[in-house]
Amino acid sequence: MQEQQDQQATASLHPRSDVMAMIQKCCSHLDCEALQATIPCQPHHICVCVQKQPLNQQEAELNDFDVVTVPGQDMVMVHEAKQKLDLTWHTAQPLVETIFQGSMATCFACGQRGSGKTHTIRGSLSIKNSEPSEGFYVMVTEDVFCRLQDSSCQKLELRVYGAFFEIYESKVFDLLNWKKWLRVLEDCKQQIQVMGLWEEEVTSLQDVIKLIETGSKCHTSGKTSANTHSSWSHAIFQIILKKRGHLYAKFSLIDLAGNEQGADISTADRQTSLEGAKIKKSLLALKNCIRALGRNRSHTPFRASKLTQVLRDSFIGENSCTCTIATVFPGMRSCKHTLKTLWYANRMKELVVNLNSLG
Repeated sequence: MQEQQDQQATASLHPRSDVMAMIQKCCSHLDCEALQATIPCQPHHICVCVQKQPLNQQEAELNDFDVVTVPGQDMVMVHEAKQKLDLTWHTAQPLVETIFQGSMATCFACGQRGSGKTHTIRGSLSIKNSEPSEGFYVMVTEDVFCRLQDSSCQKLELRVYGAFFEIYESKVFDLLNWKKWLRVLEDCKQQIQVMGLWEEEVTSLQDVIKLIETGSKCHTSGKTSANTHSSWSHAIFQIILKKRGHLYAKFSLIDLAGNEQGADISTADRQTSLEGAKIKKSLLALKNCIRALGRNRSHTPFRASKLTQVLRDSFIGENSCTCTIATVFPGMRSCKHTLKTLWYANRMKELVVNLNSLG
């Protein structure tokens, strides 16, 4: 009660107090359920979650205010104070179970640069500090190794490998092999193969953290108005299960580059503008694939970009499972980019895949 009174008092002093009052009135009538790890987790083929960041210092200094509320009949509310452990429990954790049944699982984060995608997926890793709250990389890997201890999984005689690569300017580079350029091809079984990708066998969580730290040092990044260390490429970390030398299952964790078109690019140099254009083109290709799948079209243009080629297995096939984490800024100034991110999230939620519509 006191917190609500404080918010109302602050809102009354704001230049846009009328808008803030309407938002607060609307939110007060919403029936939202907080996200908790104690809530039973249901298996899913496609799961979509929207994660809202708190207002940052720059937004507060500009008198920006929170305009994002995420209610829904079939989703839960993600508050700023919730732990990543709760978020993982309802998104990526159920997918860990599926890979031990031979599935191809994918979890990717999308959103504006600086909205928390990389921190959610990777966190602040350190070999000496590998708490589960550090990020999805650590939590998913920890779940995989815990599951391997079960007697049912030990009978499968599975071996675990890690791979880490990025898609930068429509090219694929191996982050564990000195950024070696890689080719993406389709084999005779219509399976996408990243040729020459280095796969390192791992036997512990510490082994995986070392791989992630090595790859993260090579990951292409740059400075933006929202973040001093922002991703300028799509980063893909894979946990690969093999049985007798053959692929058994795969879990891909994907950190997509920012989806904004011009806020940082318009005032940048030519090289940065070209990088932004490549990112925009690849995300547009992803958008077109999502639209084609959602409308059950006879052809899905997966070959339009390297990103959609790599993500092809995430959307098609009976043994594919996907979760999407859409990260957004809460402020009015970010509405344009937030709506764009929510469009992706909504399209993903409504996907109906026709297994015969392979492109």
